[in-house]
Amino acid sequence: MASFTVQFNSSDQATEIQCDGYAQEGTMLTFFVFGADCDTIDSWSRRVASYRIADVRSVVRGFEAESLAEVPVLVAC
Repeated sequence: MASFTVQFNSSDQATEIQCDGYAQEGTMLTFFVFGADCDTIDSWSRRVASYRIADVRSVVRGFEAESLAEVPVLVAC
């Protein structure tokens, strides 16, 4: 599961949200946890949080340690 850091206009504090993805729904920015065996937002996804887009300054995807295993590394000998 990924994490996203959300920075709001009204505060210098950032909020970290544990979820798989997010999407715009009208005037709202909604964060989702994907359904079982799914890599996209669909009808089985669960909404975790929603915020007004006008209140959000930035959204940054968090660092995932397990993603390092998926990155190919070229080693010169």
